Amino acid sequence: MSPATPTVPVARLSSFYLVYYAALGAFTPYWSLFLASRGMSVTAISVMMSLWYATRVVAPSIWTSAAARSSNPIRWLRAGCILTLLTFAAFLLPLEHGWLYPAMVAFCFFYNAVMPQFESITLTHLGGDSHRYGLIRVWGSFGFIAVVSLFGWLIEHHGAGRLPWLMLPLFALLVASGFANHYARNIPVRSADAEGFWQIVRRPAVLAFFIAAFLEQLSFGPYYTFFSVYMDQHGYATSTLGLMWTVGVVFEVAVFFTISRFFRRWDASWLLILSMGSAALRWWATALWPENLAVMLIAQSTHCLGFAAFFASAMQLLAGYFPGRLNGHGQGLFYGFSSGLGGVLGALIAGQLWPLGNGQVAFLVAGGFALVGTLIAWRWIPPRKPPAGLIHDSQ
Repeated sequence: MSPATPTVPVARLSSFYLVYYAALGAFTPYWSLFLASRGMSVTAISVMMSLWYATRVVAPSIWTSAAARSSNPIRWLRAGCILTLLTFAAFLLPLEHGWLYPAMVAFCFFYNAVMPQFESITLTHLGGDSHRYGLIRVWGSFGFIAVVSLFGWLIEHHGAGRLPWLMLPLFALLVASGFANHYARNIPVRSADAEGFWQIVRRPAVLAFFIAAFLEQLSFGPYYTFFSVYMDQHGYATSTLGLMWTVGVVFEVAVFFTISRFFRRWDASWLLILSMGSAALRWWATALWPENLAVMLIAQSTHCLGFAAFFASAMQLLAGYFPGRLNGHGQGLFYGFSSGLGGVLGALIAGQLWPLGNGQVAFLVAGGFALVGTLIAWRWIPPRKPPAGLIHDSQ
């Protein structure tokens, strides 16, 4: 057993994921409804929602770099949580439409900034037991599911205009969790950190990892942007659409609970390759057999691989590539380049391809992106070590 195991503050770490993704469970599906209740047009809403991805490109790198240079980096996490709460509170005011845009930029910037730093905090606590990451991160999935279900009922009965008031307590809890958490150890600031970081990034395996992660996120563009529209085009009822989304998250929870057993025996690179390969098959099945409910449910169940297993594997690899304070830099680049830039370009490409075959071509191309990422990972991301269980038992 690793020496770090008894001291990992699982409850405090889990609370941050729980609240952060609970708020995301309100924001992602319902924020556009709130904007519509304020009288915004479809075009204006699409611009507002694009600001979420746009700020994700820059916010993680800026915030984690600033924290990495600080003598007391935990202050940056807490400041980010406070600023998330304060900027979100602007939506409680009767702002004119023109003022909603800067409010959205400010809120999305700070909200996107804090999670990469917290991922680094979690990994400092886990140390050599990073395979336990899924057991902590799974609470984010629980929070997301609970809020999606509860807030959907509340909005149906009380209207989307009350959404900011419903979300505000979640951000207050995020601040409380931010102050309850801290780094596992003090990591000294070194002037060579930035230079050492870019030296690591230039290594073939690390560079291949970031390119593969970017392609994986790029492949999700049609899914996150148009999947519900695509299913509606093929005659599925709204209740069936809800079942499809729920299936993916339920299997995601199962993976987070069990994935530590895989990491005890096998290197994360193998699971990364498997998860990206499954994404390619998923998008092709979605493109070719959208009318077949059984195929669609099976495809949705593979979300546990394409998202949950992929994300857990990425955290494992980042922990190995970027030790200590450098992990914050790595998290920032991962979130900004993969989730940020990959998310923006994925949505834009999906929008351009959507008229071709009413979405079929978009999903076929998405599968191609995932396949290219899989081949890159297979060729240039070799296993970094023997099975993790053997190393763990020898410590």
